[in-house]
Amino acid sequence: MSEPVPPKPLPDDSDESRLKIYFLPNLLTAGNLFCGFVALTKIVEADPMADNYVSQIYLALIFILFACVFDLFDGRVARWGGAESPFGREFDSLADLISFGAAPAFLVHRIVLRDVWPEHPEIGWFIASIYLICGAFRLARFNVLSMQAGGTGREFIGFPIPSAAALVASLTLFMMWVEDKDFAQGNWRFVLPVLMLFLSWMMVSRVRYPSFKSLDLRATRTFTKTLVAILFVGCVVVLREKILVFVLPAFFTLYLIYGFVRPRLSRAWRREIEDEDEDEPDTAT
Repeated sequence: MSEPVPPKPLPDDSDESRLKIYFLPNLLTAGNLFCGFVALTKIVEADPMADNYVSQIYLALIFILFACVFDLFDGRVARWGGAESPFGREFDSLADLISFGAAPAFLVHRIVLRDVWPEHPEIGWFIASIYLICGAFRLARFNVLSMQAGGTGREFIGFPIPSAAALVASLTLFMMWVEDKDFAQGNWRFVLPVLMLFLSWMMVSRVRYPSFKSLDLRATRTFTKTLVAILFVGCVVVLREKILVFVLPAFFTLYLIYGFVRPRLSRAWRREIEDEDEDEPDTAT
């Protein structure tokens, strides 16, 4: 009979003092978490019978997209400043689970699933929970792979949960624009549960997506890329009122589809799209 393994001692104050908690990246992650909390609050306050129902849902969607912006920059700020740490990675995953897991799942349940089976609400809860559970699984798998040798490289395995949340939020904005004041009773909203279940599968799939972590804003660019970037910024300025309604759903839909098309593209095309360095090794996990 083997002897029981003694429990590991609890960390003392000296261990805690060695934790690397960098201010700016974690401040951005806190902003991500705050936006997710506000989005959940607005979803709870949204009453389909009230006059401000659409405006409350709209604010919730905006805060989910703001959380995506914070998430976009916290990791890049950490890498640019050499301030990456295990604490930051875990904190970021906890924030992502709220902002991009719980908030979109609760959003779709609030505006669609609660009305589909009024006599059996547990069915709606279960469908919404699938997205949340798959998102948590996706984040846990990412953290484990990040701690292994080589990290996650330039690729994500499975569709990233921030992109999934952004696709749900931006597509909902588009549907609100199409339905206008009839969104609470419109039929377009029934697309969302189907999309959410598909994204749940995509998050835990083995389809690979570029992380674009190698993008460096300080690096030089070719004439064509610079011109395209200038034209894009110009379009954003001119079409700023429509950017959320049209451009964001199209962008994240193309990113979703790109994972299926990517293996069929040549190395040269992938290098151009993903802005890879030719001498950079492919160490995806």
